[in-house]
Amino acid sequence: MSILVSVNKVSKSFGRTTLFNNLSFGLDEKTKLGLIGANGSGKSTLLKLLASLEEPDEGEITKRSGLNLIYLAQSDIFDESLSVHDAIVQSLEKNISDKIERDVLANKILNLAGFTDTTQSIKSLSGGWKKRLAIARSIIQKPDILLLDEPTNHLDIESRLWLEGLLQRANFAFVVISHDRTLLQNVCEETMELSRQYPEGYLRLSYPYEKFLDVKADFLEGQLKEEMTLKNKVRRETEWLRKGPKARTTKAKSRIQDAYELEKEFIEVKQRNRSNKSIGVGFEHSQNETRMLIKLRKISKSFGDKNIISDFNFTLNPGKRIGLLGSNGCGKSTLIKIIEGKLEPDQGTVKPAYELKIVSFDQDRSILCQTDTLKQALQPNGSDTVIYQEKPVHIITWAKRFLFDPDQIKSPVSSFSGGEQARILLARLMMEPADVLLLDEPTNDLDIASLEVLEQALIEFPGAIVFSTHDRLLMEHVATEILAFEDDQKVVPYADVQQWLQRRKQKSPGKSQKETKEKPRKEKSNKKRLTYKDQYELDHIEKNIAEAEKTVVELEKKTQDSAVLADPEELKLVCEKLTNAHSKVERLYARWQDLEDKKA
Repeated sequence: MSILVSVNKVSKSFGRTTLFNNLSFGLDEKTKLGLIGANGSGKSTLLKLLASLEEPDEGEITKRSGLNLIYLAQSDIFDESLSVHDAIVQSLEKNISDKIERDVLANKILNLAGFTDTTQSIKSLSGGWKKRLAIARSIIQKPDILLLDEPTNHLDIESRLWLEGLLQRANFAFVVISHDRTLLQNVCEETMELSRQYPEGYLRLSYPYEKFLDVKADFLEGQLKEEMTLKNKVRRETEWLRKGPKARTTKAKSRIQDAYELEKEFIEVKQRNRSNKSIGVGFEHSQNETRMLIKLRKISKSFGDKNIISDFNFTLNPGKRIGLLGSNGCGKSTLIKIIEGKLEPDQGTVKPAYELKIVSFDQDRSILCQTDTLKQALQPNGSDTVIYQEKPVHIITWAKRFLFDPDQIKSPVSSFSGGEQARILLARLMMEPADVLLLDEPTNDLDIASLEVLEQALIEFPGAIVFSTHDRLLMEHVATEILAFEDDQKVVPYADVQQWLQRRKQKSPGKSQKETKEKPRKEKSNKKRLTYKDQYELDHIEKNIAEAEKTVVELEKKTQDSAVLADPEELKLVCEKLTNAHSKVERLYARWQDLEDKKA
């Protein structure tokens, strides 16, 4: 099998930071490699070295003669005065002289990429469609090997599915950097991780992502056992050295030298094991006992002539984790802002619970001031401590929990990568007690390790969550319910991502007009309209619920009272009252829902 690119003992550093040292591997014609690693591990730099956009400090990279290597950068660079068709044609001019052939190929790849209007200007495209155009431009150049640096940036789930299909059918080799774990699993036959936790600075296995994780876990467990074995050996040899052996014989000299080498090996293994760091915190809950947090009724919202949401009803309770799905610009961010109260609906009402605490993550990260230092961003009041779960934590310790080094504490926010800025924002949000988390694309730019920690923190949060993300695996693991924005401005519930994807496949443009317009007959409803008595009860039910919940809290406190605990009869009576109080709260909530349904 022909080797396309050979990397031999390559080293690269920036300032005092060494990205990799003595890196050696090869890429052949069948390579379908997923390149992963923490933010700052050197993934993008490695692709630039392979593309000859940067030079290694040491070592060499050799390529097969005549190799057509195409590099797709994170940022897409286009002449925005061109149309999408002209941009593709322009990329073909060096290799194809015939204008008609260029036009035919351009139309073919644009059709494959989903462009229905090839005359539209690049300037008018969204970030997602510019990324599609960049991918199409790379593919049309018939690469022998394609290097893709975060191609899923700006792509919604449907566009990621399109890219997935493209790479699955690819007749060329490729290396793709991505934090989309589902894409890595579905398109890559090999996985390579850059990390200081490995002896050679990387681990490359001929497995897709999920199998790679299993083998990686076994490897790291073995390395921990190796550390313990070396630790015991070093302790024995150190005790021998303390006895002051005289290096008079060759055997003694050799043992002394071996003891020093053993200690050096132990330190290296220990450092590798300690480099496997992860975020170790979660979102803080406010401990609010309210059972109905936010209620939206008959919400509608339009921007100009574009209708975003129509006649939408929604109730949010503790324990609900609602994932929002839909293409870019469909209205997910709009709905989140309406729930938060930052945006008024054109019609309908938003009713939050009393003293509701909402913590929100805005995808444009506008609350971060780029000129602030890391310390100021983490603690705007200038204090050296933050309060987490009612306990003070030193600002350096807090920063380290989010994988920042102490010497970064005075660095400006603008100097940090997109993933690092996302971690800064999460560090701020996790200090705030919340009943509801509203997260608009919190996974953008996060590396896989941070994604997994965020995923677990969301699952463990006892309050309610409404979130949007293009990360399918996080959506599958976290969401208890899906709300999908359909083409007809309807927001439709689904059980999970797979059900939504299946529904998308079933929708075909070949349906007849009759099939499209036909609706099931409405059954006659037996529900009656609200009576005066019902309306009076509905108007006062929230107050009654609040009083009932207050009684529950008071009785729960009594069950912890030492005087009550010392009196079995009194404790029994309090417990009976508490059971009845809980039942009353449940009945009131059920009645509230009945009245709301009758009103609707």
